[in-house]
Amino acid sequence: MTRPPTKLLQGNYFLLLLASLSCGGKKPDQQSTPAPTAPLPTAGLAGERVALTPLALVAAEDTLHWDTLFVNRRSALDKSDSIMATLLAARAPEVTWVGPAELRRVARRAPGIAPDPDQMGTPFLRASNIVVVPDPLRYQLRTLMGLVGGRYVLVPAGLVFRKPAVGPSGRPALATAELSVVLIDSRVGQIGWRTVARGEGDDPWTALTRAVKSLTPGLP
Repeated sequence: MTRPPTKLLQGNYFLLLLASLSCGGKKPDQQSTPAPTAPLPTAGLAGERVALTPLALVAAEDTLHWDTLFVNRRSALDKSDSIMATLLAARAPEVTWVGPAELRRVARRAPGIAPDPDQMGTPFLRASNIVVVPDPLRYQLRTLMGLVGGRYVLVPAGLVFRKPAVGPSGRPALATAELSVVLIDSRVGQIGWRTVARGEGDDPWTALTRAVKSLTPGLP
């Protein structure tokens, strides 16, 4: 039996969402440190089929000089998708994850009905003031999840690599991965949880791995 639409909007996660939205009008210099990563609400997702949409935006600051690593955008996106899907399946097995590769297969089996998972324009969901998903994305997600057989969608809305001043060990770190993630109830078109997961590393994939791991704290 599926849970009511308000399941993920109750308790601490809803309070975190309200707190983050209440800070949306502040100027950047009013917040000296980034907000901590909010843990993925896996307890509310246990037993559910949850779609993980493909990443559509990856970028790096010029100071990192990683241009050659991302010259093949499709390859970088696919590698990022693989890392996220693999780690979530291993670290949150109570959820039945439907990854990007399976979403593409579902869409190909329903041409003209299902949207292309790679062309849904999800990066705008990074904006912290968005609570209700507008059409056409709302309709696309509802249609896709009707074929998948679930209601919740985890959307990696963007991956940005930045050069931090100091790493956790006190030495300059090469890069910080900032992964913007939102959880959507496709039946009501509402965002019930959002966060920015961060991780540091000397290469993009190590930094991304650590960022995804931060979504499920308490595990090695």
